[in-house]
Amino acid sequence: MRMNSANLYAGAMLLTVVANVGYHLCQRSISARANPLVSLLVTYAVALVMTCAALPFFPPEAAAPWPSQLRAVNWASYALGLALVGLELGFLLAYRAGWKVGVAALYSNAAVTLLLVPAGILAFQERLDVRKALGLALAGGGLWLLGRP
Repeated sequence: MRMNSANLYAGAMLLTVVANVGYHLCQRSISARANPLVSLLVTYAVALVMTCAALPFFPPEAAAPWPSQLRAVNWASYALGLALVGLELGFLLAYRAGWKVGVAALYSNAAVTLLLVPAGILAFQERLDVRKALGLALAGGGLWLLGRP
């Protein structure tokens, strides 16, 4: 079954939101007795198994067999692996340090958004309109309010 672009647009964001909620609830629930890196090792082992299980649902193009698909992977996939370990470890340590599950996620996402806007403009030629600029100002205000003791 092929998804049309509207279904893909909404479905992809729904998957992101549901997975992100699960992510933070699970991160917050990891045992404080578990070594953070051993916990990440188990997390990534499960992720590897799940990714391999999902491969049949995303087969390569008939004209592009697996070896050429692997050659198509660029530096960003490797850098993403590094970023993911930092993200996972950062949230795990933040929750262990006492951040609340709702506040940590909101604070992090607002801060990331504020940092990604200039990156999007400079690296990807994205545009910033008045409505988005107002939203960013509100996000900045939210960060200020959340960061106050």
